Amino acid sequence: MIRFVANRLLGMLVVLFLVCLFTFVIFFVLSPDPAVQICGKNCTPEAIDQIRANLGIDQPFWTQFWTFLTGLFAGRTYGTGPNAIDCAAPCLGYSFQSSQAVTDMIVQRLPVSATVAVGAAVLWLLAGVAGGLLSAVREGRFADRFIAGLTLTGMSIPNYVLALSLQFLLVVTLGWLPFPQAVAFSDDPVRWFQNFLMPWIVLAVGMAAVYTRLTRANVIETLQENYVRTARAKGLSPGLVWRRHALRPALTPIVTIFGMDFAGLLGGALITETVFGLNGIGKMAADSITKNDQPVIMGVTLLAAFLVVVGNMVVDLLYTAIDPRVRVGSSA
Repeated sequence: MIRFVANRLLGMLVVLFLVCLFTFVIFFVLSPDPAVQICGKNCTPEAIDQIRANLGIDQPFWTQFWTFLTGLFAGRTYGTGPNAIDCAAPCLGYSFQSSQAVTDMIVQRLPVSATVAVGAAVLWLLAGVAGGLLSAVREGRFADRFIAGLTLTGMSIPNYVLALSLQFLLVVTLGWLPFPQAVAFSDDPVRWFQNFLMPWIVLAVGMAAVYTRLTRANVIETLQENYVRTARAKGLSPGLVWRRHALRPALTPIVTIFGMDFAGLLGGALITETVFGLNGIGKMAADSITKNDQPVIMGVTLLAAFLVVVGNMVVDLLYTAIDPRVRVGSSA
């Protein structure tokens, strides 16, 4: 087990290093000169050179990259002398538009994105697994065909179309829900639930459809295995066969895809947050792309990559609890 965890941690560090390198090349080497963008149109060459020196982009590539990496773990200092600015770890730089620390911007908006992601993930996981199980139990019957139609519809509707439709129906026409705003749970739990319900539904519909199909296929395939037939032949009750022999192996692929999907979603639901005007990481990324705010875009990219890699690590560890064959293979 220790060897298994150590190998996964080493692989995670290698992937994160490569992601940092690739992201740094894209945003600070191949992109337009940040000094020109910060200084503006009416700027002298001397001022541009001073900005380059303050940012450290007048140094060789590997020096810049090493300074960037050390800034993530130990912080860094921009500029020299009395005008020097300290950036505490993890330092992702400063926004070209607002001059605010990117780390602070992410921390301020992360609770909104986390609320949207967690609520949507719970909704699509419950609906997807329950729908898939029901569809598998009623294979070939009306319920199976009805759920198949729902999943096809859910996978076909774009997020922005569903978001605008729900706003028009539930907010404008019926007045059942307020227009979504970021409300803290501690301030008003009821308003918190009402404000985040539509974003949860919008993000969950398409994913629930995918999980329903995946669960159905896995359960049907597992029920055809020899050990399940043996359990039935021994006279075990259908419920016990489902719980002990069929459901657990069938849900193993669900754990894999859920860990990756949830980690990616935490990186920012760009379309949903933009449509509903929620000031989360996704909306921040959309605004930064429009303004070509390179440090913010890079910060969100690194956050998303980190969450995906960590999510994959957690999935690998959960495998050792769900499927004992993983522990056997890792210790061999």
